[in-house]
Amino acid sequence: MSVPSRENLVLLSGNEAVARGAFEAGVKVASAYPGTPSTEILENFANYEGVYAEWAPNEKVAVEVAIGASMAGVRALSTMKHVGVNVAADPIFTVSYTGVRGGLVIVAADDPEMHSSQNEQDSRHYAVAAKIPMLEPSDSAEALAFTRLAFELSERFDTPFFLRSTTRIAHAKGAVKLGLPVVPPVVPGIVRDPAKWVMLPMNAKRRHVLVEERTQALVEYAETSGINRVEPGSRELGIVTGGVAYQYVKDAFPEASVLKLGMAWPLPEKLIRDFASTVDRLVVVEELDPHIEQHVKALGLEAQGKDLIPICGELDPKIVREGITGVKTALRAPETVPGRPPNLCPGCPHRGLFFVLNKLKAVVSGDIGCYTLAALPPLNGMDLCVCMGASIGAAHGIEKALGKEAHGKVVAVIGDSTFLHSGITGLIDIVYNRGNSTVIILDNHITAMTGAQENPSTGKTLQGEKTHEIDFVALCRAIGVEHVYPVNPHDMAATEEVLRREIAREAPSVVITQAPCVLLPDHRRRVKHVYEVLPDLCVGCKACSKLGCPAIEWVPFTPEDAALAGKKPTQQGMTRINPLMCDGCNQCPPLCKFKAIVGKKS
Repeated sequence: MSVPSRENLVLLSGNEAVARGAFEAGVKVASAYPGTPSTEILENFANYEGVYAEWAPNEKVAVEVAIGASMAGVRALSTMKHVGVNVAADPIFTVSYTGVRGGLVIVAADDPEMHSSQNEQDSRHYAVAAKIPMLEPSDSAEALAFTRLAFELSERFDTPFFLRSTTRIAHAKGAVKLGLPVVPPVVPGIVRDPAKWVMLPMNAKRRHVLVEERTQALVEYAETSGINRVEPGSRELGIVTGGVAYQYVKDAFPEASVLKLGMAWPLPEKLIRDFASTVDRLVVVEELDPHIEQHVKALGLEAQGKDLIPICGELDPKIVREGITGVKTALRAPETVPGRPPNLCPGCPHRGLFFVLNKLKAVVSGDIGCYTLAALPPLNGMDLCVCMGASIGAAHGIEKALGKEAHGKVVAVIGDSTFLHSGITGLIDIVYNRGNSTVIILDNHITAMTGAQENPSTGKTLQGEKTHEIDFVALCRAIGVEHVYPVNPHDMAATEEVLRREIAREAPSVVITQAPCVLLPDHRRRVKHVYEVLPDLCVGCKACSKLGCPAIEWVPFTPEDAALAGKKPTQQGMTRINPLMCDGCNQCPPLCKFKAIVGKKS
């Protein structure tokens, strides 16, 4: 990309730049399911005037909304994190065949290093498998420019376009020159064309031929358009790279010759061959899988790649430099910092539930959300977690596999947003196939994991407007579950009583834990009645610390400390409650049989 002038330069993250690029491209409809690192794209896009943006129940629905908008002649955007592409894969593979009317762009945000994900999936494979072209920006400026370009190319080649981002691109900020929004050339309206849009086999067979012809046309574009460019340098080392890895290469080897690929698929075969012929040593640098490397080698070219560059995790200039030179770089000794293991927030309603499940020794089939942290000590409250919505089906599978041996032991836990995303079908499966599992819906009234986004159970849209609010009790009964019981998870005694009864029940049941996320603004603004530990009554038994609440701190004693405190010489310490962290949830007082935890008087 050319260096922009200072006029109209602003600092934007990659996600903000994609949102701006979509606005400038004339996008009118955008639909997404929140997921790190993609979430902020839609949150920013929704702020522009004259656009419609929504949180969909899941990524498949989001893409289907965008397809409908495209068919109506409107440019449409759908965004998701990498694992969301799996959920949306069904419509994605077929819209590759139908093509588009209004430009259609699907953003796939990968998460190398798994900062907030259950795997390191490389979405470039989807571009190859679905035969959908993919652009891959390497900074915020390209994120905006490539987004605009993707919509233009989508209409020009009659294809949806992928835009691949990664965590560093999504969240790092860079200088971006803003442009003015354009008026797309396609006129909105319904143009009936069943041969293009109705994928009966006879139509799909004809469209497949067009897809292959389109790919060849896109290869020609990749060869000649300039989106892939050669940056000449030393003949000794030539590097093929793209995306954020390009930044690391330029930092580590400013003197090298570089072929920067802005188009991750299809790849420019002639350009790669020509570049390889100009250098003595050819190395491919890319994060995650050897997508480019395999295609370079398939051309019969001798190249290095994953034999030098790690296949796991994020790269950085040091890793790239050491990988290619084989010379280790000395680093300053790391500073000693206090350990901060991940934990549920102080006052989190999920903590009470998982404490009870641990007490009941339940086998817990878990799901994706903040509550997955309950798998860690001291709660140790989860035995299985695969992907969004999998908890219910997996619990049903365990029950069917073990029969009576599993009875009274297995539960599924799933958040409110995740239940609506893809958990409903699992519950239907339990009812339909005469299962007996107990499903626990953790209703904290928000999509907490990704930063408190609204969902169909919160009664508000992305824009904060009031809308219909899902009634989980009515919904579960409509599915066919006769036994549905809301509980307050902060009242652990009542929660335990309900769970003991329902887990033992020989019928499907649903327990809904209803308590708001402690990070919601309304909850944070309330007056808190915090708790304290009376030192004279604390015997250091650590019963309260089994909750794993960060507000409960342990003060160790030496024998001398114990004597000064009037304790037995064998007492190793006592607990105290940090009043700045205590949320006043009332989960810990019932755990102290010595009545040492009481409401703080001042």
